[in-house]
Amino acid sequence: MKKIALAVMALSLFSINFANAQEETTSNDFKKWQVRLRGVGVIPDESADIKTIGGDVNISNTFIPELDFTYFFTKNIAAELILGTTKHDVHTVASDISAVGGPTSADVDLGSVYLLPPTLTVQYHFYPFAEKVFKPYIGAGINYTIFYNVDAGSTVKDVEYDNAFGYAVQAGFDLMLNDKFFINVDAKKLFLKTDVTVNASNLAPGLSIPAEVDINPLLIGFGVGMKF
Repeated sequence: MKKIALAVMALSLFSINFANAQEETTSNDFKKWQVRLRGVGVIPDESADIKTIGGDVNISNTFIPELDFTYFFTKNIAAELILGTTKHDVHTVASDISAVGGPTSADVDLGSVYLLPPTLTVQYHFYPFAEKVFKPYIGAGINYTIFYNVDAGSTVKDVEYDNAFGYAVQAGFDLMLNDKFFINVDAKKLFLKTDVTVNASNLAPGLSIPAEVDINPLLIGFGVGMKF
C-alpha cells in the first residue's frame, strides 16, 4: 500500500511538472522565421592607395531592392542573411597621368562593376514595451563580396577586383502592423577592402596600376516584412 501511495504521489508530481513545462512552452512560443523586402540606399565611404599614378577613388552611390531572411533561435537571438546586388561607377580622382601624356591631376574613368555582397549577421532583439509593437535590434557579422560584370570603360584595357571578406554591424527596428506583417528600418555598415589591378597597357606598354581600395559602404534600408 505504501508503495502504491508513493507511486501515485510520483505520478502526480510528474503530471504537474509536465503541465507546467507545456504551459511555459506555450507562453514562450514565437514565430521563428521572418522575411523582408527592402529598398536600400548604398553609400560607399571610399578611399584608395593607388600606386604609380596616385590620387584617390570615387565610387558612385546606388539604390537597390534587397531581400533578407531572419531565423530566430530564441525570441531575442536571431541570424539574418541579406541578398542583393549593386552596380557602381568608378573613377580615380586627381591622378598624375603625365607619364602617358596626360595632366598631372586627372580623373581616370574605370568604368563600372557589380557587387554581390551576401551578409550574415547575428542579432539581439529588444522588447522595450509590453505590447511588443516596437522591436529594435542590433547585430554584427561577416560578409563576402563578389565582384562581377566588370566594364573597364573607354580609358584603360581592363580592371580586376579581388573578391573579399569583410565585417558588418547593424541597427534597426521592426514596427508591427499586426501579428504577421511589419515595417522595417535598418542601417548597416560594411567594412570592406579589395585589391584592384588596372591594366593600362593600351596607354603604355606593360603599364599595370595596383591599388588597395576601401569601399566601406553604409546601407540604409526601408521595407516591409512578414513573420511565419
